[in-house]
Amino acid sequence: MMDHRIKTVFILLLLSVMPFPVSSESGKPAYKLLTSNATEITFSELLERASESDMIFFGELHNNAIAHWLQFELGRELILDENRNTLLGLEMFEADQQILIDEYMNGLISQSSFENEARLWRNYSTDYKPLFEFARSEGAGIIATNIPRRYASAVYRGGLEALDALSRAAKQWVAPLPIEVDLTLPSYASISEAAGGHGGPNLVYAQAVKDATMAHFILLNMRLGDQMLHLNGSYHSNDREGIIWYIEQKVKGYRILTINTIEAEDIDNVDREILQQADITIAVPSTMTRTY
Repeated sequence: MMDHRIKTVFILLLLSVMPFPVSSESGKPAYKLLTSNATEITFSELLERASESDMIFFGELHNNAIAHWLQFELGRELILDENRNTLLGLEMFEADQQILIDEYMNGLISQSSFENEARLWRNYSTDYKPLFEFARSEGAGIIATNIPRRYASAVYRGGLEALDALSRAAKQWVAPLPIEVDLTLPSYASISEAAGGHGGPNLVYAQAVKDATMAHFILLNMRLGDQMLHLNGSYHSNDREGIIWYIEQKVKGYRILTINTIEAEDIDNVDREILQQADITIAVPSTMTRTY
């Protein structure tokens, strides 16, 4: 008679090699990449589209872990591509911080000095530092594109006229004045609607000066043949408005790819209207862990 312990081991080994049906409910994809016509694509296909673009606007939800991981993976592949010079632009850094970035890139200041002085977002170390440091290690250009928040706040309090009072030195960190704002753009109209009229047009102006300034510094730093991967909140590039609207007021002809990040209860059934907001949508389960 077979020893009980040997029999138990034999049964366990047999179970380990037997095929078992897997319930469809056990599949838990962390994300799906969907085109504007609801076609699912692979990361390789996303990379191919990005490689063929001059500007890639990677719209994120600031606390979405999947978006930040895909930013790193896409950024790494683009930076390592020897056929293009890829720049990394970041909403998360304000234009007056560029000197700190350049000093750190050139080894003039330490990492600790840079991080202590750079007014970093609270999720920098988990969400942006990996790609930032990779770009730095590869010698890729890193561009601070956003308006200093103190000036956006001044616009919210006093309107666009507040920018006229800035010193000549301060104005170098803002898009050239005067800044045109089209209040009829759907993205800006939706801001006013969501706020229920609170803040008046200044709320929209404060958003628009960010978009205009990011567009300005993207164009200022791109040379012929360069590629720009820009990280920003999705609302800055969805519907090809925001930053892209300001870019196309200045220059036509750039091949632009837009990416949007959304959270959905069912990523197999995303509203097609939402998919129209960008060329590629990253659909992430709403139960996904957030970084803050």
